Amino acid sequence: MSGIRTVEELLKLEPDAFDITVFGAEPHGNYNRILLSPVLAGEKVFEDIVTHDRAWYARNDITLHTGDMVTAIDRQRRVVVAASGLAVPYDRLLIATGSRPFVIPVPGHTLPGVIAFRDIHDVESMLTAARDHRHAVVIGGGLLGLEAANGLLRQGMNVSVVHVMDSLMERQLDKPAAKLLKTALEKRGMRFLLEANTAEIIGSERVTSIKFKDGSEIAADLVVMAVGIRPNVELAKAAGLHVERAIVVDDSLQSLSDPRIYAVGECVQHRKNVYGLVAPLWEQAKVCAAHLAGLGHRRYSGSVTATRLKVTGIDLYSAGDFIGDKDSEDLVLRDPGRGVYKRLVLKGCCIVGVVLYGEVSDGPWYFELMQKRVDITALRQRLLFGRGYCEPQAA
Repeated sequence: MSGIRTVEELLKLEPDAFDITVFGAEPHGNYNRILLSPVLAGEKVFEDIVTHDRAWYARNDITLHTGDMVTAIDRQRRVVVAASGLAVPYDRLLIATGSRPFVIPVPGHTLPGVIAFRDIHDVESMLTAARDHRHAVVIGGGLLGLEAANGLLRQGMNVSVVHVMDSLMERQLDKPAAKLLKTALEKRGMRFLLEANTAEIIGSERVTSIKFKDGSEIAADLVVMAVGIRPNVELAKAAGLHVERAIVVDDSLQSLSDPRIYAVGECVQHRKNVYGLVAPLWEQAKVCAAHLAGLGHRRYSGSVTATRLKVTGIDLYSAGDFIGDKDSEDLVLRDPGRGVYKRLVLKGCCIVGVVLYGEVSDGPWYFELMQKRVDITALRQRLLFGRGYCEPQAA
């Protein structure tokens, strides 16, 4: 998604600057990976989430090679080589290889019926399994795992979510909000096994169960691994580019090793940070496109991220340091009857963290106050009630 967003931005700035060739490992044009969950849940079909079909490439005179993964970059000759043997020269190269799902390497992880949740092929595999099998286990209680669990539940499967931590979505939610989320999802039919460590996936011709380190076991016809991602950097490493956690780039999104090679997206490391949310990747695309177009005035200085999510119909928002420490204090509003929870973490007179559950419309306003380090002393008594109660007071 980030690679083609960069191409879109470049076409806006200098549509005739380059002859553009795109290689993709998958056998079709671009689609919105964020919308894979609605496809799994049966709310959309694949055609609904396609963002750039072959006609778009044709209209923009872009050469597209699908189902043909680039396997080598010859930096001296400035040529990329694909799996088919096709070799294409370049003046500028953009690497946007994204991430790969991490699969826990426990015994049995290669059995049929054990899959990740990363692309449309994974979704199709889950939909096929749901037609013939009943017991699904999702390993991972983050956003992706919960979305997979919801989709499989909607397809009629019995779903258990296994999570190694003691609360769901620990990177986005504090424990009170996570508890509210768990209760709401249990009411919909999900089962949760927290602080559970997978020891082995059992089966012969196909997965039949999962065994945990405490000796317990649960039935499983389908196991979905949703335990995180790793930047896809093997191609860059083989080309001799500087790689740490991901491809290291400067503020122009150029690789540190070769000024002719740029990188954007989840495969990028910028100022020690790797981003997986859409907003930072779109910012990277704008900067990278400007440099490719020869308009070098833009710089990418990194992103402060806020997360607004809709987990199976439940609105969540978090930003900043929502855990706090001994020097911070909390403002908390709980309204169980409405399913609303708000927590603002303060240091001194400023907001440093936000967690919202159920009612999130004021999230961007809190985020703006946090980014600008606004003194909220005069608003403190009304702050939890939102912008509508505070701005008249501020005026």
